[in-house]
Amino acid sequence: MSELRYNNKRIYYEIYGDGEPLILLNGIMMSHLSWKAFIPELSKNKKLILFDFLDQGKSDKMEGIKYGHELQVEALKALINHMNIKKADIVGISYGGEIAMQFAIKYKELVGKLILFNTASYTTPWLRDIGRGWINAAKTYDPETFYNVSIPYIYSPLFYTENNEWMEKRRKILYNVFNRDFLNSMIRLTKSSEGYEIRSMLREIKAETLIVGAEYDYITPLIEQEYINENIKGSKFLVIKNCGHASMYEKPNEFILLVNGFLNIEKSLLIV
Repeated sequence: MSELRYNNKRIYYEIYGDGEPLILLNGIMMSHLSWKAFIPELSKNKKLILFDFLDQGKSDKMEGIKYGHELQVEALKALINHMNIKKADIVGISYGGEIAMQFAIKYKELVGKLILFNTASYTTPWLRDIGRGWINAAKTYDPETFYNVSIPYIYSPLFYTENNEWMEKRRKILYNVFNRDFLNSMIRLTKSSEGYEIRSMLREIKAETLIVGAEYDYITPLIEQEYINENIKGSKFLVIKNCGHASMYEKPNEFILLVNGFLNIEKSLLIV
């Protein structure tokens, strides 16, 4: 449990295990706490690094400051410099995947393998307007309103229905999380993504890359991951069936299997 300073802001991170560094990058509503269940498996043979972006978790809030994704890219760079890391494998989901790709474009030499879950290469009109709905809900400062507008669409309908008891427990937890500070941060984080666009730069990513989509992802649909796959040379693309945007929660075993499997292959095999 540690912190560093970047541009007079505090950035929070945690380290587990020993080995080559593996950095997990949060989705927009997540924090380091979101990865708790994954720590034992992902830290067995790796130095696992959990990291709160600015405006997330225990990192400082950006009250009164307008920013874009570049801020988070440079915050990640500051973390890597602070830890004297020469090269790290990076896993990003959704918002975290967007930051991961931009980091891999700008700092190619620092990225080992890159794994991207449920992410996109630009903010589509669809995603922009979903985000604006979240912003309007956040401005009510009512946890129930924000939950009802945002959370159901993050999961697949089947998972939400079959795991309704778990979802109701999650609702109670999130009502406490969705306080005024969190909702103000969500407004800023969501606005920071409106100008996001890297389609023309995807070919600059040189890291060995695995792209993972989900069959019932209504936030970043499969067409977004297909485009990324088509434009990152040599990248691999897999789809998790019967799963929504929150793939790490709906299919945690598959998530771990994909991360560990891809990272543990030293070199792609060629039989012929």
